[in-house]
Amino acid sequence: MLEKKPERAAEIQVLSKVQGVLKRPATVKAARGMSHFGEHAIGWFAAGLVGAAVDRKRRKDWLVAAAGVVGAHGASIAVKRVVRRPRPEDPSVEVLVGTPSRLSFPSSHATSTTAAAVLYSGLTGRNLVPALVPPMLASRLVLGVHYPTDVLAGAALGGVVGGLLRRKIRKKG
Repeated sequence: MLEKKPERAAEIQVLSKVQGVLKRPATVKAARGMSHFGEHAIGWFAAGLVGAAVDRKRRKDWLVAAAGVVGAHGASIAVKRVVRRPRPEDPSVEVLVGTPSRLSFPSSHATSTTAAAVLYSGLTGRNLVPALVPPMLASRLVLGVHYPTDVLAGAALGGVVGGLLRRKIRKKG
């Protein structure tokens, strides 16, 4: 058995406490739904396509934003493959959903959700970040598939990618 690194032990403790407080049948069901929606950024990409279909004046901007969400997801996968941090594994943490890989850092769900929230906020004129990002980040912890720093790093990466692309869209439009 691998010796626990102190920083991981602290994160396991936080993760275990989050599950202890939030893990209820309805919460787990909602978290699983969010997990499926966010898998490979498919739900957020689809939302961008809907935006393009509905907002014909800014169709190209919506398509660029949707592609940006997929790009942010791709960036998180690239970082995962370089960092190669394994997902949490501890008896005090229950894994409540399947994952496509054993790699944890950063959370791709957090990355694509934050990128979508930033990009789509610019197109809708509403700040979607507080409504979309915290629930997705919490869902990854409730499901036991990420350390807290995984979701924070994913949100930061998604925020950077989304913010840079949003500026480009704004300058062009």
